[in-house]
Amino acid sequence: MATEPSRIDLLELDIDLRLTDLWREAVDVSDWSLEIVAAFIRAAYGKGYCDALTEESPGTLCVDHGYRMPDRHARTHGPGAGVVEHDPA
Repeated sequence: MATEPSRIDLLELDIDLRLTDLWREAVDVSDWSLEIVAAFIRAAYGKGYCDALTEESPGTLCVDHGYRMPDRHARTHGPGAGVVEHDPA
């Protein structure tokens, strides 16, 4: 009995399709190391960041797969930016 793919399955497929070039490169790696894995993680993050910036409508990937578009953070730049300190007094 075949079942319908879940939202997560469809989201994973969409992301895998966006990362096709990285998947092709990963197949050719025979000697995996922490440095190589880190390079692939950075490349995937960068690709996702660029994809998000160039979407015709912000949040399209989330909305197309039935997820709520995340709210923007108060943080604007750098570590701790926009963080409100708690006064325990």
